[in-house]
Amino acid sequence: MALAMTYLRLPVEGGADPGQMARQVFGSPDWRKAHPGRVLDLAGNWQGLHYLITGDPWEGRSPEADVVCGGRLLTENGTEALGFDVIFLSQDRVKIAADHLANTPFPSRRFDLAAMAMADVQGVSSWTDAARDNLFKPSYNTLGRFFSDASVHGEAIFKTMG
Repeated sequence: MALAMTYLRLPVEGGADPGQMARQVFGSPDWRKAHPGRVLDLAGNWQGLHYLITGDPWEGRSPEADVVCGGRLLTENGTEALGFDVIFLSQDRVKIAADHLANTPFPSRRFDLAAMAMADVQGVSSWTDAARDNLFKPSYNTLGRFFSDASVHGEAIFKTMG
């Protein structure tokens, strides 16, 4: 089964503990429904997007790596009971990533199915060349809007993976 990634943008008041917030928010099975308009589901396409943005299936430099894989893993702070990983991206890093996405065109030059397969990018075996324009470019634009909205509202982003 492929790992899926879902984003949630939330305000984080000064001094609030992101780990505690994660336990409260994601401890509810209906957390997606409780936050309409603040959830973005990348499903199993997250690693393909990360590869297109950074050129690597897992690593990369900030701010581009922050868009998908970057942030602070909260699992070590007691969110293990949730059954999935939670990654926290603070408001300042959200702003920098949002600015990067707004000023960077979709990196179509990196869409190379053979290279992505060699890098062991999750899901690549089911994609065709059409996925570049029909799946990843719209997802990249949606991510840009999501990060922009979070930045404008001073929100942090929590990413769940599982």
